Formats: sequence, C-alpha cells, structure tokens
Amino acid sequence: MSMSMAVLTALARGQHAALRMVLDAAGLPVADLDDAGRQFYRFDATSGGGLAGLEGTGADRLLRSVLVDVGARHRGLGRLLVNTIDAQARAEGAQRLHQLTTTAAPFPARCGFAPAERKDAPPSIATSHEFTRLCPATAAYFVKSL
Repeated sequence: MSMSMAVLTALARGQHAALRMVLDAAGLPVADLDDAGRQFYRFDATSGGGLAGLEGTGADRLLRSVLVDVGARHRGLGRLLVNTIDAQARAEGAQRLHQLTTTAAPFPARCGFAPAERKDAPPSIATSHEFTRLCPATAAYFVKSL
C-alpha cells in the first residue's frame, strides 16, 4: 500500500479505552468520547498512521483529535489523514468541517481550513461540548467547505 492508498477504520466503542489513553497522553479532550454522535477512526498508510474523529450529523461536522503517530510526523501524513476524513465526512453528507485547536493553528490552514470567528459557528457546532466546555475560548477556530 503506498502513502496515497490509506485505510480509514472506524473504531468501535470497545476500543475507546485505548483511544482515551492515546488522546489523553497527547493532551487532547477525552471527557466526551463515549457520547453519542462521535465516530473516531484509525488511519493507516505505508508511512505511518494516526487518529481522528468526526462529531455531529448534517451539513456541519466537527473534526476532532487529529493525531499522527509520533514516528510518522512531518511527512505529509497529517494532510493525507485530513483529506481522507474529508472524503468520509462528504460521503456522509457533510458540507463543512469545523476544527478547534490550542496548539496546532498552522496545521488546519495547510489542510484547506480558513480561520473563522467562533461567534459565526452554526448552532450545531457552537453548542457542542468541544466548543462549550472542552476547548478554551482562546482556541483557534477554523472552517473548511467540502
């Protein structure tokens, strides 16, 4: 499998304990992993792997917890992971992805996201736990049309 041939695998709820440990170690939110409306994925490509999640239904989805394996960083794998998640979200009917970050603000822009004002977030995103409780008000907010 080449880097352009990546596999996205939905994680079952039974895999959330391991997911929780990995995300917690990376400083990413874990308090609501088991809540309804969230799907996390394992991403695998020849050059490495990672994790990411989608939250919500409908036209607007929240991209969460994008994390590339430590040994595979700085090789373009994060962008490939986001492109693969984009395709998954689009296949599920999403029209826009939203993302919050406290540590990786340059990354969303490299993946086609544009900075946005939190006050402009649609209600389905603005009322999410990630938006209201898990990410501080200082987190950078980004939006991407699919």
